[in-house]
Amino acid sequence: MDSSSCTNNTNTNNNNKKKKKKKKRGSCYCMILPPHPPPSKKNKSGKAALLHLKPLISTSESSSHSSLSISLEPNRPFTIGRSTRHCNLVFDDRRVSNQHCLILFDASLLKLYLLDGSSLNGVFVNGVRIGKPEELSAGDEVLLVCAKNQGLCCSHLRIGFIIRSIVFENNVEEDMLVQACSNNRKINKRIVAYNPIIGRAYSLLTRCRNILQSHDPILHLCDAASYNDNTTDISSLNSLSKDNNAPHFDGVVPNIPCCNFVPPPGKNFYLNRLEFMHHTPLSHQPVVSLLELLYPVESLSRLFIATFTSDILWFLSYCEIPFHLPVTIACHNTERCWRSGPDKRSSIPYPEFPNLVVVYPPFPEAIAFGKDCKKQGIACHHPKLLVLQRQDSIRVIITSANLVANQWNRVTNTVWWQDFPRTSSPDYSSLFSHIYHGDTNKDSKPDFAAQLAGFMASLLTDVPSQAHWIVELTKYDFGGAKGHLIASVPGIHSDRVPSMIETMPFLPANQAYSVKFLGLVEASVVGLSHLFQTAADSNGAQLKKLAAFLRKSCEKAYGVLEILLIRNKNVPADANAVSVFVPNPNEHSKGDCVQLGFLPRNVAKWVSPLWDIGFFRFSGYVCPKEALAAALGRNSVKVQLILHVSQGPHFQDISRMMQPEHVIALCSLIASVRRCSGLWRLQEVLGQYRWPESLESDFIYGASSIGSSMNSQFLAAFSAASGKRSLQSFESEESDPEWGCWSASQESKCPSIRIIFPTIERVKNACNGILPSKRILCFSEVARRRFQSKMDAPSSGWVYCGSHNFSAAAWGRPISNSASQANRLEKVNSSLGLRLHICNYELGIIFIFPPTETKGDIGKNCTNLDDVVLPYVVPAPKYGFKDRPATMQAMREALAELTKQEREKFAEIIATKEMVEEILDEEEEEEEEEAIEETSYVVEEKEDEKAYAEQLWSQVDSSQSC
Repeated sequence: MDSSSCTNNTNTNNNNKKKKKKKKRGSCYCMILPPHPPPSKKNKSGKAALLHLKPLISTSESSSHSSLSISLEPNRPFTIGRSTRHCNLVFDDRRVSNQHCLILFDASLLKLYLLDGSSLNGVFVNGVRIGKPEELSAGDEVLLVCAKNQGLCCSHLRIGFIIRSIVFENNVEEDMLVQACSNNRKINKRIVAYNPIIGRAYSLLTRCRNILQSHDPILHLCDAASYNDNTTDISSLNSLSKDNNAPHFDGVVPNIPCCNFVPPPGKNFYLNRLEFMHHTPLSHQPVVSLLELLYPVESLSRLFIATFTSDILWFLSYCEIPFHLPVTIACHNTERCWRSGPDKRSSIPYPEFPNLVVVYPPFPEAIAFGKDCKKQGIACHHPKLLVLQRQDSIRVIITSANLVANQWNRVTNTVWWQDFPRTSSPDYSSLFSHIYHGDTNKDSKPDFAAQLAGFMASLLTDVPSQAHWIVELTKYDFGGAKGHLIASVPGIHSDRVPSMIETMPFLPANQAYSVKFLGLVEASVVGLSHLFQTAADSNGAQLKKLAAFLRKSCEKAYGVLEILLIRNKNVPADANAVSVFVPNPNEHSKGDCVQLGFLPRNVAKWVSPLWDIGFFRFSGYVCPKEALAAALGRNSVKVQLILHVSQGPHFQDISRMMQPEHVIALCSLIASVRRCSGLWRLQEVLGQYRWPESLESDFIYGASSIGSSMNSQFLAAFSAASGKRSLQSFESEESDPEWGCWSASQESKCPSIRIIFPTIERVKNACNGILPSKRILCFSEVARRRFQSKMDAPSSGWVYCGSHNFSAAAWGRPISNSASQANRLEKVNSSLGLRLHICNYELGIIFIFPPTETKGDIGKNCTNLDDVVLPYVVPAPKYGFKDRPATMQAMREALAELTKQEREKFAEIIATKEMVEEILDEEEEEEEEEAIEETSYVVEEKEDEKAYAEQLWSQVDSSQSC
């Protein structure tokens, strides 16, 4: 292989281009280019560092390279990579990233630091992959690719350099310094030069001292020793020794096994391990790193990640993800998340990782401006979830950190995880477990698996290739979960379904026994007005018959009408078509029915495959008044249909009979099953307990963002969902669910929650000032409500951690009751409304510490609420008269007040990897919130649905028997 000689700073771009043309295919060369940006005319500090390198560009054919001399200015990054536009030292090889790494000279400490830029194959110092800034010493070998064969590089190929010597100078020009050193003359300026062997020994001695002084030497060794398989050759030291006439050193560094096991937190959470902590935890709060959470990566079968912002290349490199590992990453994309075409919902961005799929979860049109996805809306995919599947277990990780280096390594975040064992056989019933309001059976099956599957399915429903994740979850036992999942899914959620439908026995045709109920799905009927507004019913006979059936149904039932679903398998327009019929309520008139219309195409496409094979049974209910109004053509409102899902005759045979098309259909079903979300989910979990209001000691919430439309209505809704009740009526035996519920008027008079949020002065006075935060804070989302128990009993209450900011966009805004709903039979908490408008995807976990007086809980509460250490001081100091919160506007104003010198410093820092990553890659948009008016939120039938129904009507005989 050809190898070019290295050029110096005086080479022209033309000469560089000529050398490039001479390079043969597959070859590699390096060269030095002029600095980017050009050096200042005068170095104000007067300090500089001279770095003497020997490039390493060799294969099985030996090749020699002359030494290079590099002059480094203080705090000006020297970039190394493949890009001739952005790099000072260029290695022209496809294995080297465009901006692979950089060297920074700290003049105050007289030290050189090596930082990983945006490398895909990693940066290695003496065989050890770096994950944080690494101090360089003479004798160090720096490699830009790994030394083991992973398909990206070969063991006999080395691309990098050896540091021959480092010379620091002060107020001396380079040529004077070199001349002084070569003539061995004394000069009156400070010159520090390292002998290669002495420098290397000093580096190793420092590392050993750090290990011995660390809080956990074993963990320190593990983090510092990500060595290659077998041994790591450091023969570069031999060549250095010979070149410098130093004693010969023969040896290898043995492979040190990694042992990064960290016990799971249980009903608690860890904080992420920060780079500057050096394995010494803050206080007694346990910490964990991303590498420790994934260890051992080699045993992973597949990996699922949900995040807001992401630096996927950093993650792949930093965690050494194998190129063949199946990885699914769901992340936010303002454009693609609003696209209606499923083909826009995923991508495979990196050819080197063919099994890595990026997913862009859909936002529903109901929350778009004008209910039009093309106009987009206020929405955000904001969860932080990792699911690590292994052969014998699956690990679920819920954190407040996005998938970016800064939030895992430099900013405090919460981390919870738990490992769940593999079961002997898949359990598909676990995907449908619920918590029922008022259920006194505390031994009922936990719903952790159902909540996790429902949330993941909502992200993957438009990506058929990733539907297998829902099937994989059935292979593990989530029964021992330490907490309850709290999920938010965007949409306008309705609580209009009477609870008695959930428990109503479904009697399928020719069956005299009830079957197990699994869940409800909100759907609709399309094409309802066709039959009653055409020549097919010119005399109105069908309309009169429908009206008679609907009237009788209202008299017999609870204001809902049970309908029949009939499969239409031989319809050319859609082989999955399903007709909707209204039967004669008279039990003696079997087969007498009137067809209303059809299931929508997007519902029928998953109902039919699961129904045809016998995995599930489907029935349904409609509102008679809605159906009659649509039949009369009084409006174009879509008629809601509630699907009743129950086990089919072959439910127990799903594992044996399932085909790929059933996997996709099952994912869609799980995503569609009605589950409580946001505030309603919080109420569902915490409403099981009767909290002792008089013993409340604190109710706090800390978050990165506080919703812009924060008001007493939202605060009251959150408190009510958390189980808060009016103290004066708490002991009342009144059975009305509204009795004692926390209201907006009570919230205005007596605020219930304390918000923990930093002041702008606190941010300005932070160790790094306001610059790292720029406009957006990163603050762990944690909430707690605590009750001081009587006598010597432990405290009770709950703790939440996860992705939810304290905003209506994250938790949902309750929509007030409309006049048409005033006569509803089932009363609900007025603070929580009959509908809930949620903008974001969010996920968190809540740990419950029930009151010891609660029946059946005595002796089960093995963990104390007070053992959970929050990531901030409690009680937090109150705001003073002049204090201002660090809102986005306050941060902008503070940035505008920066002096010219501070701005120059900021411009200098931003060139380094940390600031580029923090400001460009991680800048989270502050959550804006749409002003939602009280409305009935009617949904009209769309044109494509009407066209679909017209096709079916033309091909289906409306007189068919039911």
